[in-house]
Amino acid sequence: MKFQEYYQYYLTLHQNKWCRRLHVIGQVVTISFLSYVLYTGSWLLLPLVPLIVYPFAWTGHFAFEKNTPAAFSRPLWAKACDWLMLRDVLLGRIKW
Repeated sequence: MKFQEYYQYYLTLHQNKWCRRLHVIGQVVTISFLSYVLYTGSWLLLPLVPLIVYPFAWTGHFAFEKNTPAAFSRPLWAKACDWLMLRDVLLGRIKW
């Protein structure tokens, strides 16, 4: 499977608007947390940055989509798809 095909599969796991909204909120919180770490120089918190989105995203999957998060099968590709979906939401390609 190529990455673009995986992204299309990833989008099928995110059809519920509340799941997508929680992903977007999680990405914004991640960016804010990273900004805080960089601004304050709290370098010990840096390893937590990739994990910030998961409580938001997994709540969306378990509470609204009723499916298993893509991160369980391909965590790196799923992380990249999180950012692509955020981009597509911000560009208006995907409704949120």
